[in-house]
Amino acid sequence: METTILAAVVSFVLTLLIGRFLIPELRKLKAGQEIREDGPTWHAGKAGTPTMGGIMFIIGAGVTVFVLGWGQMLNGKFTHLYVYLFALIFGLIGFVDDYRKVRQHQNEGLTAKQKFVLQLAAAVVFLCLMRYEGLLTNRLYFPFINATITVNWLLYLVFAAFVIVGCVNAVNLTDGIDGLATSVTFVVMVFFTVVACMWRLTPLPLFPAALAGGLAAFFVYNHHPAKTFMGDTGSLFLGGAVAALGFAMDMPLILIPVGIIYIAETVSDIIQVGYFKLTHGKRFFKMAPLHHHLELSGWSEDKLVGVFSAITLVCCLVAYLGIQGRY
Repeated sequence: METTILAAVVSFVLTLLIGRFLIPELRKLKAGQEIREDGPTWHAGKAGTPTMGGIMFIIGAGVTVFVLGWGQMLNGKFTHLYVYLFALIFGLIGFVDDYRKVRQHQNEGLTAKQKFVLQLAAAVVFLCLMRYEGLLTNRLYFPFINATITVNWLLYLVFAAFVIVGCVNAVNLTDGIDGLATSVTFVVMVFFTVVACMWRLTPLPLFPAALAGGLAAFFVYNHHPAKTFMGDTGSLFLGGAVAALGFAMDMPLILIPVGIIYIAETVSDIIQVGYFKLTHGKRFFKMAPLHHHLELSGWSEDKLVGVFSAITLVCCLVAYLGIQGRY
């Protein structure tokens, strides 16, 4: 437990320090965010805010996990490192996407097909590695009813790849206003840290604890009005982290209550697109995803961050009660 707390503190300090140097450098590189033309009109003032700020918590958490987990790795325990490296792959995909946006000065980077193929490949490699290391089972655990069923390995891998890619993109959708994805994912990381500690899943707690500390520091720069955005570099990394932890703890279905905000954002986007096509141009929401609809309904960014984080906290507490019989 002491090492876990230390991981959060060290990552917080490192990320805070990295941010002091990174943000000015991003400004010099003119790595400014391009704003959606169809977005809320008041978002136009955010144009030019440095993006790719997620680099700071990626490095902060990474250094912390590697240094504090060194002793565990010498003993042959690499789970925390696998989860970090998996999330890092998604972060790299996001970095390429962000870099292309910055170079081309528009809000489009990699194509949807390119992102999907890269994300699917990363998911398959991670799942195969976890299975090879004996860290992944094909037994699907159902929270709340404390039941487990064994699934055919091939079907399980298809299911797992679908969940991972879906989770990564859901977190990416949530990153639409200052501090939202940061605060919601901070709560999710605290949940995973507590669960990993309670179940003594050493050394896994190091990663969510370090990321929670890094996100707390990043929020200092990312709360409204944001001094930097995490970009796809940060949001895809976070999506990979959330998904990987669900499978590393062998309970992917817990991502449903824990990630309720991510799901709501994604479903709202799906409904909007489907309704638009069915009605030949009409909109179900004022704008999708959900946080933009609420913005246009009069909610401030600070209110959205507070309410969505509170909902996530309540759902995480409920999820924790739902897995009491897991071990």
